[in-house]
Amino acid sequence: MTALNKSELIPALKALIVKECDKDFAPETIDANERLIGGRLELDSLDALQISMAVKDRYGVRIEGGPDTRKAFETLDALADFIIAASGSHVSAGVRS
Repeated sequence: MTALNKSELIPALKALIVKECDKDFAPETIDANERLIGGRLELDSLDALQISMAVKDRYGVRIEGGPDTRKAFETLDALADFIIAASGSHVSAGVRS
């Protein structure tokens, strides 16, 4: 797998969230540091499951239950960090959207 670049991963995750969770807002309106579950985005546990399945399909990273998963779903930034760490990739640019 090609090394994941965080500055490219975050916009891709924004689009993934909007598509997989069937939301009616533009991906670019999602701040990388806002709460994912229970925040302004109104994502819930079913949305988290949808995101988890899409991340597994697209990036080959499994997001399973437990404290690490809760931490991964705190913010988009945390989710990107989780995917990068789990894929064994390194951040080539720490740019946050």
